[in-house]
Amino acid sequence: MSPILARPDRARKFAPDPNFTRRFAVDAPEIAMTANYLWTPPPVYSLPVRGKAERLPVNRLFFVGRNYHAHAVEMGKPVDKSVERPFYFSKAPSTLTPSGATVAYPPETGNYHYEMELVLAIGTAGFRISQSDAHQHIYGYACGLDMTRRDLQLVARDKGRPWDLGKDIEHGSVCAEIVPMPGVVIESGALSLAVNGVTKQSSDIDKLIWNIREIIADLSLFYHLQPGDLIYTGTPDGVGPVVAGDVITGRIDGVGEIELTIAAAE
Repeated sequence: MSPILARPDRARKFAPDPNFTRRFAVDAPEIAMTANYLWTPPPVYSLPVRGKAERLPVNRLFFVGRNYHAHAVEMGKPVDKSVERPFYFSKAPSTLTPSGATVAYPPETGNYHYEMELVLAIGTAGFRISQSDAHQHIYGYACGLDMTRRDLQLVARDKGRPWDLGKDIEHGSVCAEIVPMPGVVIESGALSLAVNGVTKQSSDIDKLIWNIREIIADLSLFYHLQPGDLIYTGTPDGVGPVVAGDVITGRIDGVGEIELTIAAAE
């Protein structure tokens, strides 16, 4: 029996302690340095930062669903902002893949889709952040690709099941270098994606249904946002499939570019 379970007095002491999670987080680095593990722990996932030698350590990956009207319509799920709130899903940081990578076509799908997105990097912790203060928590931005097993996602969606198999894909969260823009709220900027040089997506950040301030404020009602949290802000219309041999390229004005090559399935 666990020592904690064997000592009800300790369980009672810790259960109501509102600072337990915070104290655990503070103690975690010391534990990591002194503990012996059964196998090698996961690495710290990180991204390059433009103009800096230091890398940005990634904490969590959040994604905003249906955040461009035209994309929501093409997916058969129009959005009425007057009665709806943003919705989110997440992926494991281990799915993070750098721009320029070559990745295998994933298993168990015949309809693998690209989704070009603006990625927001949180730089300052916050909880229940107001829209007016949202800029204070921004570190920077990047170009991102939310790669998707569309066939599996749609089956899950239509059956009311979680999207994990459709979205949380190995090597499926592609991100370019982080561009530091502390306190900057991007309100517009052309966004585009091409496959083998042929343009497939073309839109503008000003077409976001929920803008940067609104996303930060709303998501922070559910989570204590932390430095290194990445928020993929949604994709415009024009999503579509890729096959082995395809090269995906994308860009966002004022932010940068991204590239991914699809190799044959394993």
